[in-house]
Amino acid sequence: MKLIKLSKSNLSFRERASVTTVLNREFLGMGTEVKKFESDLSNYFSRPATCVSNGTAALHLSLQALNIGPGDEVLVQTITYVASFQAISATGAKPIACDIDPETLTIDLKDAQRRITSRTKAIMLVHYAGGVGDLKSAYQFAKDFGLRVIEDAAHAFGSKYDGKLVGSDADIACFSFDGIKNITSGEGGCVVSSDLEVIRKIEDSRLLGVENDTNARFSNSRSWDFDVKAQGWRYHMSDIMAAIGRTQLKRINDFSIIRKSIAKDYDKALSKQQRVSFFKQDYESIVPHIYPIRILGLTVENRECLRQKLKEKGVQVGIHYKPNHLLSFFSDSLADPLHKAESVYPELLSLPLHTELTKADVKLVVSALLSEI
Repeated sequence: MKLIKLSKSNLSFRERASVTTVLNREFLGMGTEVKKFESDLSNYFSRPATCVSNGTAALHLSLQALNIGPGDEVLVQTITYVASFQAISATGAKPIACDIDPETLTIDLKDAQRRITSRTKAIMLVHYAGGVGDLKSAYQFAKDFGLRVIEDAAHAFGSKYDGKLVGSDADIACFSFDGIKNITSGEGGCVVSSDLEVIRKIEDSRLLGVENDTNARFSNSRSWDFDVKAQGWRYHMSDIMAAIGRTQLKRINDFSIIRKSIAKDYDKALSKQQRVSFFKQDYESIVPHIYPIRILGLTVENRECLRQKLKEKGVQVGIHYKPNHLLSFFSDSLADPLHKAESVYPELLSLPLHTELTKADVKLVVSALLSEI
């Protein structure tokens, strides 16, 4: 039986050819292809972009570039992939779990305000499923409390807010290019910002803190006599990854049209189902990365049974995500409860969404779902 996958990459002969070209050069590390990809991304966003090994690295290095570390706190919504929390804790800072807006699954600013202390240095805005929530209010919130903003835009490549690409007007925006994102480089990610000091720090810290090593590698050379003045990491992108990413970037418009069309089809098919609630998005602006729904009254136990039954019918579904404050490593018994997140979480289920999904596939997914609820 055919399995309708939750998500998958869309790779053509063009990506394969681009990788073969890099292989034939016999230079596989960070070199001219990464430089070209950064230039492509900088042109796309109309501001500096720096490539790294993955989206988590992008978040981690951005926080470090802001000198966030032990004793500091960063506000972040609890419903997000654990990468958001791990990137904060990797600096030595503490992620402060905040509640969510049930309509958008983005951060609840009123709840976040209650959790601000003298140690709060930044807010991480997670663009859930490609949507950004009330971004204008979030930036006003950050301004009012003197906070830096890191946008976790892993789900939002190609999305727009107020007519502008997400990332093009951000304090700092971090994207992921892993295998199932809106574009992929196999793995990989990037940081986009007009803060040139942040970009400079990230360029060094992604290469183990070796100062100015980026320029050397972009000329297919190495730094032999160098200095290191800050903690660095091996977080750079390879030319193989960049070759895939450059090709995918040229296909983003086609990918976006398909993703939007699938989401609209789901919206239409589920619009009259009383027990199913979906998140209303403006698909003229938003490029959906996932398609989450709420099945009202569902419990965690019943959801797992439903997930298994759908798999038996050839439909793979997902759960985005378990609230991080319920994970042992990030639990805080002294923190105020997060009622909205804990109420929404058991009802969350993500339906298949990728660029090789057909209209017939969407009908099969909806039919299988409705037959089991």
